[in-house]
Amino acid sequence: MNPNYSRRKMIQAACLSCLGIAGLAAHAQQPAKWPDKVVRIVVAGPAGGTADIVARLLGDQLTKDTGQPVVVDAKPGAGGALAVNELSIAPHDGYTLLVGVSSLVSEIPHIVKLRNDMSKEIRPVAELGRGGLVMVGAPSVPAKNFAEVVSWVKANPGKVSYASYSPGTVSHVIGLQLNKAAGIDMTHVGYKGSTPALTDVMGGHVPLMFDGMATSLPMIKAGKIKAFAVSTPKRSPLLPDVPTFAELGYPQLETVSWMGLWAKPDVPAAVQAAVRDAALKAISQPAVRARLLDAGLEAGSGRTPDELVTSLNSDYKRVGEVLKSIDFKPE
Repeated sequence: MNPNYSRRKMIQAACLSCLGIAGLAAHAQQPAKWPDKVVRIVVAGPAGGTADIVARLLGDQLTKDTGQPVVVDAKPGAGGALAVNELSIAPHDGYTLLVGVSSLVSEIPHIVKLRNDMSKEIRPVAELGRGGLVMVGAPSVPAKNFAEVVSWVKANPGKVSYASYSPGTVSHVIGLQLNKAAGIDMTHVGYKGSTPALTDVMGGHVPLMFDGMATSLPMIKAGKIKAFAVSTPKRSPLLPDVPTFAELGYPQLETVSWMGLWAKPDVPAAVQAAVRDAALKAISQPAVRARLLDAGLEAGSGRTPDELVTSLNSDYKRVGEVLKSIDFKPE
């Protein structure tokens, strides 16, 4: 056999092999086609709550954008653990997702005794909406602004209470931080949810509260409660006349909670990227952003999943340190 012919055949075979490998690599790098069937979004919260509203906004827009139906399934209870468990038993194909607030990872593990580590059960894919807390007061509070609130509390040590929507949450923690930073002594009163707490604040039974903007905003606009400060880095477009804690000299009280879209950590990276792209496209729509504002949230910041994980770890550590200082125990 002609040796030159044999060498040519070997080189041709090697080239074909390389082309085949290159083709496979190019195919692997192609973005995942998602979705091509029904998507299910599990909501870590009750039907009609903020998470449910955001999930339905997202689902409606995804259906418009992709032509695939989206089913929203509210699973309230156990601080979000029931919803997380629902996600954990689903296939890891990216067709079951979860909408829930960042506290699922940053706060709930400090508050509720859980069998599993929430941070290992779910991974953030996209930040859908964000909002801070607002310090509100009863109409009877003898203060027109934040500085007067601090002076009033200082003049009545141990006699002024503040409500939180749940013990151990940032609504509780931020009051402890203010006590330390301002040298005051407010007494904490924990509730099971914003609604009963706000009812007591409006009635003057508890003079102050740190609450999410979504639930307090209607009461503030109706003049049923006063707003003194917000915890966001900049003034909120929802309450442009209310100063931030940082403006008032308390930058350590800056805190933002965010509503996220979460997936199982073992969903293929390409699918997670496709889900993220679709979600960010959905919340970029002006109509969706306007509806988010109506729900008390600004549209998500576009932070990457790794950036979101870093912020979760930071918030988890901060909340844990404050709760440890008062010997708080999970239930």
